[in-house]
Order: sequence, then C-alpha cells, then structure tokens
Amino acid sequence: METNVITVKPETTIQELAILLIENRISGVPVIDDSGKLIGIVTEGDLLHKQTSPKTPAINLVLGGLAYMKEYQQYNDDLKKLAALTASEIMTKTLAIVHEDTTVKEISSTMVNKNINRVPVVDASGKLIGLVSRADILKTLA
Repeated sequence: METNVITVKPETTIQELAILLIENRISGVPVIDDSGKLIGIVTEGDLLHKQTSPKTPAINLVLGGLAYMKEYQQYNDDLKKLAALTASEIMTKTLAIVHEDTTVKEISSTMVNKNINRVPVVDASGKLIGLVSRADILKTLA
C-alpha cells in the first residue's frame, strides 16, 4: 500500500488535474475534503470524457410513450462530466474501498470484479490512509 498518496481538493480544476496526472505519471487521484475524508476519485478515464461526445441512450416505444433504456443514467453522467470544470464535478463518487485489515486476496478480487486499477484504503471514519494499486498486488507475487 502506498501511504504517501497525492490527493486533490474538490475545487481543483480540470487543467490542474490533467497536469498533476501527467507530471506525476499516475492514472488517478483521490479527492478528499478538508478533514481528509475520501469523497471521490478522478481517473484518466474521467478526464477523457472532456474530449468525447456522449452516446445517445436507446429508447423504446412503450404503450405509446418513450421509455429510455438503462443507458440513460450513463448518458446523463457523461453529459455532467463533459461540462465539468472541477474535480467535484467530474470525479467518480461511487467507489470500491478497503480498510487496513482487508486481505490481499479480497483486494485483488475487488480489482478484478470491478475492473479497477487502484483501491483507496480508508480508516473507520472514511479518512484516506493509502492506496493499493495493481502494481502493489503484483509485488506480493514476486
């Protein structure tokens, strides 16, 4: 686990985020509030939304009315990220998190099942204490 984690505040701008990721050669950064509590994470993938067009959700006619399929929420999220100016507007808020006592096996399973590259480690109050990356997991195999 990396305990010297680079973090940002919710008001960090998109440009500042991009520069931070590039200069530090990292692919994501946790967003914390003033008390150190983890409130989200911004990844390269989130920032890529700034250079895309949202995919229009599929619709079906149901009893003479329009019914949006499940892609509607994704479309809505993509639109918000496209218009985002700060970390709080573009960050992923629903996170997979672990605690200090979570086993390597559980962390690995979380990463594989959720197709994520890093998992924040928080204490009982939700304060960020570290970050486990795929590279950290691989080190346990060497």
